[in-house]
Amino acid sequence: MTSSARRTVYLDHAATTPMLPAAIEAMTSHLGRTGNASSLHGSGRAARRTVEESRETIAAALNAQPSEVVFTSGGTEADNLALKGLWWARLNEDPRRRRILLSGIEHHAVLDSAIWLEQHEGAEIEWLPVDELGRVQLRDLRAAIEQDPETVSFVSLMMANNEVGTLQPVREVAALAHEHAIPVHTDAVQAVGQIPVDFADLGVDAMTITAHKIGGPYGIGALVVRKETKLVPIVHGGGQERDVRSGTLDTPATAGFAVALEHAIRSQPEAGARLIGLRDELVKGVLATVPGALVSGDPVGRLPGNAHLSFSGCEGDSLLLLLDARGIEVSTGSACNSGVAEPSHVLLAMGYDDLRARGSLRFTLGRTSTRADVEAVLENIGPVVERAMSAGLQNVGRNA
Repeated sequence: MTSSARRTVYLDHAATTPMLPAAIEAMTSHLGRTGNASSLHGSGRAARRTVEESRETIAAALNAQPSEVVFTSGGTEADNLALKGLWWARLNEDPRRRRILLSGIEHHAVLDSAIWLEQHEGAEIEWLPVDELGRVQLRDLRAAIEQDPETVSFVSLMMANNEVGTLQPVREVAALAHEHAIPVHTDAVQAVGQIPVDFADLGVDAMTITAHKIGGPYGIGALVVRKETKLVPIVHGGGQERDVRSGTLDTPATAGFAVALEHAIRSQPEAGARLIGLRDELVKGVLATVPGALVSGDPVGRLPGNAHLSFSGCEGDSLLLLLDARGIEVSTGSACNSGVAEPSHVLLAMGYDDLRARGSLRFTLGRTSTRADVEAVLENIGPVVERAMSAGLQNVGRNA
């Protein structure tokens, strides 16, 4: 088979997932229509109707109120709005509230927002430890809060880790924090569509979601915020979205987002069971094929589509590129910063050494994944690991 005819095996759904055909249809049906949803004339009112109907659909799918859905440009903006908006609102009420309680495995949109507040606004970050499976322990949160509850600004804890797939006890964390009237934010970007997500039942004060992880368009997400939760805006302008997030709304994108989310929530039970079957087959096959391969994250309390594995004696980037050359697209457990591969902050926080952190791959399955995709990985992973190990040994010899 020629390279041009080779089928691509896409196993990086945690990064982004293919658009649902129905979402494409919903979005494109509005692209040719003119109308600013803030305008009062007929075209504007038609656009506003689409936006509000989309908002209602999204709210219903998540068991939230429509007024609690604040549209943003995506998960990163929603995380920034949650952390910075909560920080300034809480600080305005009580200048003692300078402590942010945060796990060390959060997405960079959360981590970097908190670090910015630390560097520019005098926030005090307290890192909640995680165990070897990547889970935050309630006893550690309780100890941090009870040290001085009046000085805590907020808690932020993701629902599911984007690298190793471990699920967090968000509902219990919210209940504990609320004993001291401390707000809680959760980044649910990875969780929505893979596990049940019920905003009202979770009890959190703010929740980040985005469209492109669930078969929707790029460039749109939302922060779901309880009506009584105060946020200081970080984007100013026309006062759209409850005066919390200004900017002209992307009407076609809201329509695509709503269709994708409704489908993801409706199909989640069946899709989750199917992904667990494929994931377990992949993990079992890799462990049987590659001596020394190890699984990371909680073996039970994890996302259905996530398989995170480390390979001794290999560089994750080498494994990724070798698989990519064979038409298999995955992700590494490391972040590339300015062209320099660095060990994953998630794996280091879990106590992994530098070598294991660097030699990891993340396989994430989604709606379009098939058994043929799993079989392609199992057919190629052995030779790829052997070649990556050989390349690693050659580099060691040259550097000796």
